[in-house]
Amino acid sequence: MTDREAFQRTYGIIGQSPEMQEIVDVIRQVAPTDITVLISGESGTGKEIVAKAIHGASKRAQQIMVSVNCGAIPEGLIESELFGHEKGAFTSASDMRRGYFEIADGGTILLDEIGEMPLATQVKLLRVLESGEFMRVGSSEARRTDVRVLAATNKLLEYEVQQKHFRPDLYFRLRSVNIHLPPLRNRKEDIPALVEQFVKETTEKNKIQFGGFNNNATELLMSYHWPGNIRELRNAIESMLVLERGKRLDEHDVRKYLHEKTQVTTDRNLPVVSNRTVEQAERELIYRALVELKSNIIEMKELLEGRLSGTNLQNSNHTQSQNGNGVLTMDEMERRMVATALDRHKGNRRNAARELNISERTLYRKIKDYGLQ
Repeated sequence: MTDREAFQRTYGIIGQSPEMQEIVDVIRQVAPTDITVLISGESGTGKEIVAKAIHGASKRAQQIMVSVNCGAIPEGLIESELFGHEKGAFTSASDMRRGYFEIADGGTILLDEIGEMPLATQVKLLRVLESGEFMRVGSSEARRTDVRVLAATNKLLEYEVQQKHFRPDLYFRLRSVNIHLPPLRNRKEDIPALVEQFVKETTEKNKIQFGGFNNNATELLMSYHWPGNIRELRNAIESMLVLERGKRLDEHDVRKYLHEKTQVTTDRNLPVVSNRTVEQAERELIYRALVELKSNIIEMKELLEGRLSGTNLQNSNHTQSQNGNGVLTMDEMERRMVATALDRHKGNRRNAARELNISERTLYRKIKDYGLQ
């Protein structure tokens, strides 16, 4: 067994594809240092496993690792959660509370879904990264912490910076090293090893037998798009083994546990878009924009061929922003998608956000940016 294979076995990193081998080598290089690492990739690709491997192979391995989901904390509470607060700092602050940066002192903190962090909090995070200093909410006393910061995101932070939703100085500070995890569909040679591991875990945990997969079932597992990545694969394997207890599974058995009916494809080989999956939200918006762009091009072609009257075009509901070449800009396409979702759900923002596969906080921000209030 090579050193790399031993490392992977120790920290549960499965995959022999060139992409994963390169990632493992980078992890082994950066782990012993205190450098900040940004881990990016679609939801379900294993970002937290990479973060745990970095911590586990670091000099801080014997200290605590704290994981914080920035997207799950309300905007009004996130600073208190991260930096703590003094008694009486706000109405419900009946006692002093230490924040995650104090709790993780000497160890590692993983800021998951960092792209959801409010701009005001980003400023304070940058200060911690630069000087190790922070202040509890309601206090004027600067405190220090010795924490290694890892960040994870399924967003395209470059795009968020361009849209002024993420500070460029924080972005460049975070990505001292950027480990990007490829989606499972781009490293399908790793699927057999992942399936083998998940089968082993499920049978041992539930004390059940498994008759295996026939060739057609295996081919289906290899050809499926896996929009939910490794997380979806694990859940599918668990469901198959538990509900089809002891059976040798064929293609029809496996197909019942795949969500192929939710996939939408186009005849120009655009990337597959999944409805209500855990696909990366911003990337899905771009995919949808491409599909709508195609429709717009077809409509323009029909206009030129005289199939649509100029009157219908003039009576459109709003003026379309264009880039000078008669093509809709990305901002305008995104604005139209948000407006359409809101109209379809009669202004219900929660349902609209669910349809667009973005968080409510992101939807609120886009509503404000595009003047849709």
